[in-house]
Amino acid sequence: MKLVADPIQKDGVSSFAKRLRSGEITSEEATRAYLLRIEKLDPGLGAFQHVAAERAVATARAMDQLLASGVDLGPLMGVPVAVKDLFAVEGMPTTAGSKLEVSDIIGEEGSFVKRLKQAGSVILGKTKTVEFAFGITGVSTPRGTPWNPWDASTRRLPAGSSSGSAVAVAAGLCAWAVGSDTGGSVRVPAALCGVFGLKTTFGLWPTDGVCPLAPHLDTIGLLTKSAADATLVFGALRGRKPARPAHLAGIRFGRSQGYFFKNLDPTVSACTSAALSALEKNGAQIVANEVPEAPERKAYFPVALPVSLIAVLGRERFLAGRDQMDSLVRARTEKGLDVQASEYLRLELKRLRSASNITQRFRDVDAWVSPTATILPLPVADLEDPQKAMTLTLGMTQNSQPANYFNLCAATLPIHQLGSPLPVGLQVICPAKSEDRLLAIALAIENVIGKGSAPSVEGFLRTNAR
Repeated sequence: MKLVADPIQKDGVSSFAKRLRSGEITSEEATRAYLLRIEKLDPGLGAFQHVAAERAVATARAMDQLLASGVDLGPLMGVPVAVKDLFAVEGMPTTAGSKLEVSDIIGEEGSFVKRLKQAGSVILGKTKTVEFAFGITGVSTPRGTPWNPWDASTRRLPAGSSSGSAVAVAAGLCAWAVGSDTGGSVRVPAALCGVFGLKTTFGLWPTDGVCPLAPHLDTIGLLTKSAADATLVFGALRGRKPARPAHLAGIRFGRSQGYFFKNLDPTVSACTSAALSALEKNGAQIVANEVPEAPERKAYFPVALPVSLIAVLGRERFLAGRDQMDSLVRARTEKGLDVQASEYLRLELKRLRSASNITQRFRDVDAWVSPTATILPLPVADLEDPQKAMTLTLGMTQNSQPANYFNLCAATLPIHQLGSPLPVGLQVICPAKSEDRLLAIALAIENVIGKGSAPSVEGFLRTNAR
């Protein structure tokens, strides 16, 4: 069975925009190609919760007609995109990965999705999420767990909570995808699925029309095939020119050996060392830069997230519906029922103090650098032990949660091309509201180490759903 090619994989979104305007390809052709790939591959991958095929084709055709009439909405016009199933999209169901009814919490389509439409994006459908975005492994029983496309024979963790978005981008089921990040939910799945992920600064994009987990931490993020694609998409959505690559010579990367480089899988460690060596050979400096506040996240998130989710759902709705929830999400959320307000506020005040003082940790460096996740994508079967699952969850978020804790922006780049058969991510963290600088640095890194390769997905060409 021959599979139609991903129309954007080879040259990226910017090249597609040029091809679209030259008449080499149409938005409808690209959209139909992605829909065909979804039809053939998603029964095995399970990345999508809802596919809006007819609406997507109609939108793509309209974009082609607008362009032909002289109306150009910008570089995202006609580009097929997938949206995480936390976001309300008019005319599409929103489940938030749950069987509980939460449409009243999410509300109507929000400003970010409206901005996507104003830019001319073609929304292919909704990608699966861990229930209420409360889980880093990507495993979720109510609506199903996507299959990491890097191994068709062994079901491996896709990571979460933006599991479907990461799988869809990695497998070539969309040009790019929308995710959300509260403790690593864009960066960790991007890293374990071998794509680029951007976590924006808290408050950069409003989260109206998005099912909240922790409204004081939730951020909207992008999952793309490359840093170059993310830079173009981010610039377009912000109404500005995309950042240009930074000059690596003279850039100082802070390396916190005492925290961010602990408990690493040997392959993760080797790929990270290779990446840092390549950066140094191109003029960057890797300097010691400890972040003593980073371990605070370990005490904070197991309290703050359950309390926040109960506040979002309401105690009565949670108690009435918890038997329908994923067992691990339910167990984690139940812990919030007994948390005293004074304990939660103590932890939150400590976080706010640390976040307000974190700029001093960037005083002598341009960015922090670390592995994104400490592990490779492990088999899902490894989570059958509940205690092991909890330990693994804390380990997977070791390096991602500090950026959320301190309200910083961060990105992950694939570095498996430096010596791993499975995906590995390199994380770069920058001060709040410096996304353009972060993306400029990411572009410079990508120019040195190259773009991550895509997985072979032919093994998923089967008709039976997994």
